[in-house]
Amino acid sequence: QTIVEQLKIKLLPKEKKAIAQAPTSNVEAYTYYLKGRQFFHNSTRMLLTLARQMFAKAAELDPLYAQAYAGIATCDARLESWYNIARPSDEILATAAKALAINPNLPEAHAARGMALVNLGENDQAEAAFKRALALDPNNFDANLAFARFCVVIGDHERAVALYLKAVDAQPEDPQAPLLLDTMFRRLGRIEEAEKYGRLGIKRAEEAIRAHPESSRPAQLGAATLAALGEHDRAKEWLARALAIDPDDNNAIYNAACTYALLGERDRAVELLEGWCENAGGEYLGWFTNDSDLDSIRDHPGYAALLTKVARSIKV
Repeated sequence: QTIVEQLKIKLLPKEKKAIAQAPTSNVEAYTYYLKGRQFFHNSTRMLLTLARQMFAKAAELDPLYAQAYAGIATCDARLESWYNIARPSDEILATAAKALAINPNLPEAHAARGMALVNLGENDQAEAAFKRALALDPNNFDANLAFARFCVVIGDHERAVALYLKAVDAQPEDPQAPLLLDTMFRRLGRIEEAEKYGRLGIKRAEEAIRAHPESSRPAQLGAATLAALGEHDRAKEWLARALAIDPDDNNAIYNAACTYALLGERDRAVELLEGWCENAGGEYLGWFTNDSDLDSIRDHPGYAALLTKVARSIKV
């Protein structure tokens, strides 16, 4: 508002409404929230932990900051579902409920609630929460991405594709959605579309690596896509980068296994997955069984034992 007044800018009605509905009047809280968003979108274990800290600080500075509570709930849900880090789902639901008590129409809070319900195995309620989030904001990136991942886990690949496509448009700089679309289209046998979005994802990943060299996630996902596109040397370079940054990150290990499977190094892929499943979160059981990147190892002698081990290790 101060900038508008100083520059004597005339705002459109929609812009005036956006200013009037500012989620917080505390600039410091907003700064912490923005830092949290940056860390969250890079979504490694370390950066999710940092994102949670930023959101918690924002909520401390402004106890009525609904988006900050939604951020905490989303980080906790992802740490639980991806990394098997104990985050009681009832506490995550309580944090999402706190956000919704402040702003009942906050899409991110409904999406966080959906993620927590997935962790509890309440798939029908989770789907309803995701649909509510998208009814409030059809172009919400977080809600589209979370709902798409849920659809992959339950094997609804066509709907996952539609949601990923929305996510691609909702956040033009994000590499995750197009790189994951590459996997989905290959699963559906739509190879031309897989290559199209794979190339788009690699372009975005290159930009993300330049902007955030501390994050391994763009290289994690990009390495598997490069392997699928036949760029094997480059895939190995990106995989080496990801593992140099985050050698102990369980998702980096999973994506390394996918890359090795696509490179034809099946024994190495199975070996990595045997270690990965010890610390994998619940979402990844369904993801593991539906991931086209791993199709080449399904007839491997160690796959059946691995599947049994994964089923025992991961909470459904």
